[in-house]
Amino acid sequence: MGSMEPADELSVPEKTIIEACGDPSLPEMGVIEQVWKTQPIPTESLEPRAAEAVRSLPLHDVPEGGDVALGVGSRGIANLPEIVRGVVNAVSEMGYMPFIFPAMGSHGGATGEGQREMLNDLGVSEQSVGCEIRSQMDVVEVGRTPGRNVPVVADANAVGADAIIPINRIKPHTDFDGSVESGLSKMLVIGMGKQRGAKIAHEWAVDWSFRRMIPEITEQLLEALPVVGGVAIVEDQHDDTAHIEGIPSSGFLNRERELLERAYEWMPKLPFDDLDLVIFDRQGKDISGQGIDTNVIGRRPFSINEPEPETPTLKRIYVRGLTTTTHGNAMGIGSADVIHEDIVRDLDAATTLINALTASTIRGVKLPPVVESDHAGVVAALSTIGVVDTGTVRVLRAPDTMHLHRLYASTVLVEEARDRDDLRVVEDPSPIAFTDGEFDAPSLYEEY
Repeated sequence: MGSMEPADELSVPEKTIIEACGDPSLPEMGVIEQVWKTQPIPTESLEPRAAEAVRSLPLHDVPEGGDVALGVGSRGIANLPEIVRGVVNAVSEMGYMPFIFPAMGSHGGATGEGQREMLNDLGVSEQSVGCEIRSQMDVVEVGRTPGRNVPVVADANAVGADAIIPINRIKPHTDFDGSVESGLSKMLVIGMGKQRGAKIAHEWAVDWSFRRMIPEITEQLLEALPVVGGVAIVEDQHDDTAHIEGIPSSGFLNRERELLERAYEWMPKLPFDDLDLVIFDRQGKDISGQGIDTNVIGRRPFSINEPEPETPTLKRIYVRGLTTTTHGNAMGIGSADVIHEDIVRDLDAATTLINALTASTIRGVKLPPVVESDHAGVVAALSTIGVVDTGTVRVLRAPDTMHLHRLYASTVLVEEARDRDDLRVVEDPSPIAFTDGEFDAPSLYEEY
């Protein structure tokens, strides 16, 4: 857990919470399901579709046998090994020498070996995708922005290649709204910039804002480096791969704008705009860059020069744990109102702070009140929102902000779901059951 105090020194016992709050009655909870119509790419078609995307890019000026640098590194992308393998195979079959470089900013503790390990955790290794991985933190300055004179840097291995192809998912960003958000351009500016580039970008975002910075620096990188294009991925509400496309560098910004609109349409959302309490079983960097997706919760309390989403409105958020893949990085934990002591026990203070310092969002890692148990967490949250009627209080429990298909819902929400075509009632409400203060009901994410 790094340098933090032991969890039991920070955690407030359940008995103390109950004594302070009077052991209130809790709402009954049922299970509802969002009805989504999706058309994911079949598993057997993923590699061929990724290969097809690469073949559509203008590689004709790359010398035979030339090095092609593939930027990989965003977490939480479905089917990433299959997609990368498809790209690698196509590049090889075209007569070039592909290699992967981690394009993930400061992640992995801002070390080359740490970033290699993170790729391995994502299923991307030399063995799994069939090509070399060159992982180091060295960068090269390739230019400066006009006006502000901001250094523009890029991974040294990528700069030395004959061609560069980032592979990334297009999705709404957690820290800002713009015509281009999370995707190929951001991977070039921040991911390919390694720790130094990420730090420069986040520092300048304080006065400049990401929505204006990323397009401008992207254009400079495209002019200075042999970026032939990128492989863009868009996922559906189930976080399955629904679209793979090769985008030539000449169409980066315009096509990303169009695909971002599709990503907004397809992203999973909470099915209610006004909620008293939302319980998330886990958070992590593999779920969202901020651990908890700010677009889902309607909170952006630590972003710089960026407005919060208009909806939804959540009075309280209780988070129960961290994902394994986040490796103790609790970035964004400051979005929660109450957290379970398991988070403190698993938290890596150094990794979390490095991420926050690089992103210039240290408020995002402020530690909320810590409780000993789920019972204490629910009671503490509901006891701070005013008078609570268990029959009308609006409570949801979700696995995380990425997996929102099936949800535990309080009675009033279950009844509302019965009258909506986009929701289905799976289980009628019943009392919340605890064992030693922890939920008896398991997470509704089948792979968790």
